[in-house]
Amino acid sequence: MAATGKTTPEHDARIASMSFGAVYPHYVTKVVSKGRTEQELQTVIGWLTGIEEAGLRQAIDDELSFEAFFANAELNPKAALVKGVICGYRVEAIETPLTRQVRILDKLVDELARGRPIDKILRTG
Repeated sequence: MAATGKTTPEHDARIASMSFGAVYPHYVTKVVSKGRTEQELQTVIGWLTGIEEAGLRQAIDDELSFEAFFANAELNPKAALVKGVICGYRVEAIETPLTRQVRILDKLVDELARGRPIDKILRTG
């Protein structure tokens, strides 16, 4: 199957209702197991969302869904520069805004875990 941007309403609803706090430890495990730090992960999430460490902790403690988490975010304008395939979907082609935002986050976490330099991940270098 070729990577596409077409998602189903059921897929989008599942992503929206998923708990950010339930997924965050998996992000941490993924990047730490590849030699990166939780601080680098927080930097990447903060760059994308404008939500700093205290806000991340609050989102986790409040068990916010991805929908509520991204409702509190100010998406970085450079997020549109994040391209590629994650979980079988071409990020830049995903039509549902929230699903695209979550998949951009997944893509950034993947780039961090793969050892990409922070300045490249943050689209500054």
